[in-house]
Amino acid sequence: MAPTSRQRSSAPLQVLLFLNGWYSATYFVLEALIFVYKVLLLPYPFTNLVLDVVLLLIYLGTEATRIFFGSKGNLCQHKLLLSISLALTGPAAVMAVYYLLLQTYALRLEAILSAILLLFYAMEVLLGVLALFSFSSADSY
Repeated sequence: MAPTSRQRSSAPLQVLLFLNGWYSATYFVLEALIFVYKVLLLPYPFTNLVLDVVLLLIYLGTEATRIFFGSKGNLCQHKLLLSISLALTGPAAVMAVYYLLLQTYALRLEAILSAILLLFYAMEVLLGVLALFSFSSADSY
């Protein structure tokens, strides 16, 4: 008889990463459109605009990398990849807080979008840590 293997990857984490991928893409597009709106209607200093746009592009790269590593780490039950994803959640959350509170002009829509994003991050960290514990307990069998 073949030995039975236990599935330790987290289905809720995988679903959350998938949904966060779509939400992050939507967040990026909406933020870009909001920047166009702010540049056209508000006296936006050029250096602040460059900073906000560069941070948005860095956010996009960080978020894509974080979701990729999180998804692969969860599906392959690879602790290092999932740990990298959890570590990248910190910088991504800092950028979300920046767009929530610290940018030159923060609109209510941006506050709502960033708050939802931070909620995604909190749930992903919780489920990611639980998945890491699950992978660690699988190593002991």
